[in-house]
Amino acid sequence: MTGSDGASSATSSRTGIETTLTPPWVVVGLAMGPLVTLGLARFAYALLLPPMRTALDWSFTDAGAMNAANAAGYLAGALVASPIGRWLGEKRTFALGLLITDAALVLCGLTTAFTLLLWLRLLAGFAGALAFVLGATLATAAAVGGSPARAPTLLGVYVAGSGIGIIASALAVPPLLDAIGWRGGWLALGGLGLVASVYGWLVLGRTPVPPTAADGVRGGWSLRLMACQLVAYTLFGAGYIAYITFIIAFLRHDRGFSSSGVTLFWAVLGLASIIAAFAWGSVLARLKGGWGTTVTTSVLAVGAALPLLWPTPAGAYASAVLFGGSFLAVVTAVTSFARRAARPHAWTAAIAALTIAFGLGQCIGPVLSGALSDGPGGVRIGLWLSVGILAAAAMVAAFQPEPREG
Repeated sequence: MTGSDGASSATSSRTGIETTLTPPWVVVGLAMGPLVTLGLARFAYALLLPPMRTALDWSFTDAGAMNAANAAGYLAGALVASPIGRWLGEKRTFALGLLITDAALVLCGLTTAFTLLLWLRLLAGFAGALAFVLGATLATAAAVGGSPARAPTLLGVYVAGSGIGIIASALAVPPLLDAIGWRGGWLALGGLGLVASVYGWLVLGRTPVPPTAADGVRGGWSLRLMACQLVAYTLFGAGYIAYITFIIAFLRHDRGFSSSGVTLFWAVLGLASIIAAFAWGSVLARLKGGWGTTVTTSVLAVGAALPLLWPTPAGAYASAVLFGGSFLAVVTAVTSFARRAARPHAWTAAIAALTIAFGLGQCIGPVLSGALSDGPGGVRIGLWLSVGILAAAAMVAAFQPEPREG
């Protein structure tokens, strides 16, 4: 059945209620959340790290602390995302989170004070978690109905916003680093974030919200029944962030990559993540329990190991393809699982719990990897830690059973 605006109607298998399918372009607008909060506010830091470390005389531990501060803010934001979303409303919280994140990015380009930069990275993480969690909830509601592959595909489109942010930063930041230094990089990220946020705000009028719980109804999801997924997502957070934080420094210092080589590597990684948003949808629709997380994280671990095992430019670019093509697919797999494991009114709480687990891992990963990278083995040892943690995440996820219907 087709409505007057071109959107079709379908019956949700979970609720038995006929729902109008949300146009995919709405989810693309919501994807500006991950674009800003992850692609620009977190991942692009890897591009700025080498010149900042040189100009500000940082150790790798100092550099890792910056991303750990961002992760700590992200963890704090995930803890309060659900109550703030109920208080302000999902759409208003999403919009406010993007605005604060954009402001924090701009302010990072206006100071050299280590402590102030830590606080700004923490603020960007806090606001980013609000935008990401509530954006994921809105995208989950928008994915209701249609074929079994529709939900994981649209959720993949949502998280693929991060890949668009990676490509945008790859094209914008390295030329500025050569011309005006790392400060210009932060200002460019803030400007890109504001442009993306405007599109995100514009689609909110067409974005559905998940149903609220009826009076007296509690629960709707179980922490115990998601235990393996929570542990695996914690390990994923620790493992992937170590690679993202230090891979550019490794390529520059250990592999002699030029600015153009780094730009190409980062763009390939981002492009692979966008293409993967469509490639993984039908695969994840067929994988039950934690197997979606296991398969995607296994590919991720191989991608993280490639630049260490294959010390050539070809190995690095192959790593970009595999890592880029799977790291956001892990987020899609976990979010799809949360959608199956929780009742609609509990989607925000379930996604927030998984994001908290993710945030815990991200707090640990950069500091531990940075400390190891300051040792005699250099960044290589920190990257091997990433590979090992990701392999452990894949194994733990395999023990997660599929949630029961009802």
